Amino acid sequence: MEQTRYDFAFDRRFGPWLGMLGVRPDNSHVLVTEEALRVRFGPWEVASPLSNVTDVSVTGPYSAIKAIGVRMSLADRGLTFGSDVREGVCVRFRQPVRGSEPLGLVRHPGLTVTVADCAALADRLRRLVRTV
Repeated sequence: MEQTRYDFAFDRRFGPWLGMLGVRPDNSHVLVTEEALRVRFGPWEVASPLSNVTDVSVTGPYSAIKAIGVRMSLADRGLTFGSDVREGVCVRFRQPVRGSEPLGLVRHPGLTVTVADCAALADRLRRLVRTV
């Protein structure tokens, strides 16, 4: 099964802070196969079948206070894995996914990831989601 890896974009200004959370370039990435989306951001992980993805968009720029680290929106419970403020890919899910805490009590209807090549990730997901 073919898989494509997308690395997170790491803004040097936030590297030390993210490192304290256990988030580093070597343990943070997005993997896309023909059937699934898997995201690792240091110790945090999100996984979903592509059949659960309803929308993909490129968003940004963001303010650092709202985007760097692991953030949950109080408005809609959307989750952000952020390592850069320029742009990210927002993925919306049919069924909310777990990812911000280990017990899975909080589910997230969307996930934003700040990868280095947002356009490529968004294009790949859109192509695959249309075929699911």
